[in-house]
Amino acid sequence: MNRPLLHTRRAIGLRLLAANVLWLLPLLAAVGAWGVRLQAPLGAGLAAAALSLLAFVAWHRQRARHDDRWLARRLNADPAMQDSADLLFAPPQTLGPLQGLQQAHVAKQLGRSAIDPRPAWPRRALVAAFLTGTIAVLAAVVLPPSAAPMAAPAPAAAGVADADAAPTILTLHESSVTVEPPGYTGLPTRQEPGLSLQAPAGSTLRWQLRFSPQPDAVALRWHDGGELALVRDGEHWVGEHTLARSLLYRIQTTSPLPLADDDLHRLDAIADQAPTIRVVSPERPLTLRADGQRRWLLDFEASDDHGLGDARLFITLAQGSGEQVQVSERSLALRGEGEPTLRRYRHTLDLDALGLAQGDDLIARLEVSDQRTPAPQTSRSPSLILRWPMPPATESTGMEGLVQKALPAYFRSQRQIILDIEALVPQRPTLPADDFVKRSDVIGVDQRILRMRYGQFLGEENEGGPEPPPGLDDGQADGHDDGPAHTDDDGHDHAGDAAGPLGGAVNVLEQYGHTHDDAEAATLLDPQTRALLRQALDAMWSSEGELRQGQPERALPHAYRALQFIKQVQQASRIYLARVGLELPPIEESRRMGGDREGIADRRDGLVPAQPAPTPVPALWLALAQENETPDLAPMTAWLDDNAERIADPLSLLAALETLRADPGCTACRQRLRALLWPLLPRPTTGPDGRPAPDAMGQAYLDALPAEATP
Repeated sequence: MNRPLLHTRRAIGLRLLAANVLWLLPLLAAVGAWGVRLQAPLGAGLAAAALSLLAFVAWHRQRARHDDRWLARRLNADPAMQDSADLLFAPPQTLGPLQGLQQAHVAKQLGRSAIDPRPAWPRRALVAAFLTGTIAVLAAVVLPPSAAPMAAPAPAAAGVADADAAPTILTLHESSVTVEPPGYTGLPTRQEPGLSLQAPAGSTLRWQLRFSPQPDAVALRWHDGGELALVRDGEHWVGEHTLARSLLYRIQTTSPLPLADDDLHRLDAIADQAPTIRVVSPERPLTLRADGQRRWLLDFEASDDHGLGDARLFITLAQGSGEQVQVSERSLALRGEGEPTLRRYRHTLDLDALGLAQGDDLIARLEVSDQRTPAPQTSRSPSLILRWPMPPATESTGMEGLVQKALPAYFRSQRQIILDIEALVPQRPTLPADDFVKRSDVIGVDQRILRMRYGQFLGEENEGGPEPPPGLDDGQADGHDDGPAHTDDDGHDHAGDAAGPLGGAVNVLEQYGHTHDDAEAATLLDPQTRALLRQALDAMWSSEGELRQGQPERALPHAYRALQFIKQVQQASRIYLARVGLELPPIEESRRMGGDREGIADRRDGLVPAQPAPTPVPALWLALAQENETPDLAPMTAWLDDNAERIADPLSLLAALETLRADPGCTACRQRLRALLWPLLPRPTTGPDGRPAPDAMGQAYLDALPAEATP
């Protein structure tokens, strides 16, 4: 390498070094000025070392960027180089004769080149550095000590200040909360500087607090009365808690000095959401098989807040009709496509392989779980049905009675109730007691609806049987919830509380005065079949009673017994309905036009004032409007503990109560609490409309009535 090229490269290196030193000097001056002002030489030295290291790294990277290729491009910008500057960096022994002559020519032109090969000065960076350094130095010199936005003093300076004056309050100098989310969320561990935060449910929270002076003991007091005692670790107090639900807490210290910051802090537990499933194809829950269709495309889209887990497609094939339905189930695992939190599941069913025939139903349902631990959450899609309909049946004409099939839709439901009971019984050890009773009660409601439907074929009005199961009121068990109840003025007599057997003797029919409870007039079945169906209804009633009391094990034998009777009923191939005309109850001539009002109550006595549920919300809301009155917050706090589930954000309301209790004279606290109480005020009950005031003619008529009544 020739001498002019060495001088050029040395000049480039010196230019880069000078540029980095020039922008570093004003910043070092600013750091030194603030170090002197704060009396923190250690901090100033660390900052100066960091800036120097940054400048060295920048200079080293700039030298690597300004290599031989960069210099060759820079020199080729001069026309005198004839685009041959690359030859300057090649060893002479590797060049040919002509290349050697050209290299010598370019080396001579290098010393006489009009282009400066050194990089330009970074003017903008230098100006910014000088302005920043100048402003920082002036601020350190000119600003008074009281106006300086200083950070906390160094430990040595703090010790000098504490020695000069004894502390009067306990101060929280440093606080941080480390949030470690559950592993299944995939979220990183983070550190929160504040004491109020939001974190996924199940996160591990670690507090680190430093006080001045040091208290004897520190604890975190929860709003429900619990507490977390912190342990001293050197100069800090540390503690750990697993966030299972949202909480309010306050720092409680044991010290002769009061704590300066006694505010409430809030921890919001973000519950993990269950996966959501959207059906993309088919568009409707029920699809009829098209002619020649051999495949069925299923397309689902699932999403979850932290990540999806396993997915299974459940396929159910129902073949046959009535109680002869044969159900086969199978399931298969699906692997979705897409991101961990949003996946698409597609699958095509082969109808021939599944054995779908005419009159069958093919039911598909997708179940997707998330990755929550220890128990993942599972969501189910709506059931999608592919139906191969039967050909339309021909109608019979010229018959004396109406002919119907033996209730295929109703007879299918009892088997499903048995399947639901058998699926619920093994879950008793794993389900909470309340959830188990609720699910048993839901099956009991289905059993009741099925029993009421069968009762219609015996001429019942959803009534007529044993006493209602425990826990049901008369309005729910008497079967009249679908229509108006019978009263004394409905046009016929009733026999009070006496109840005879359904479809009994004729004298019972005459006593009641109408025939809509007569099994002979409303039945679809012959007497033998009707007796079997009556036994099935009795078994359903016993099954319903056990289910509504949360005893599905005891209900299962009754359900099976009802199913056996229904199978016997199905053996009747046809059911005949006699044509019965409308028969109104006979009119009692002795009571007509008699003017006897005995037993007729005044309709105005039926209006009873509504009694709303007792709540302290209205009284507190009115008391907060009186500025000179100190409201009693204890009833509201007790009511909030019992009704927290009815409120969207109970922690905000509890925090407002605690804030007002600490400062009763705070006007802004009163207004905030009133705003939170406003949605909780009970709605006024709807009252009857008042009678409109009569006009002149109507008033004259009302005034004349007493005069006519006077003898």
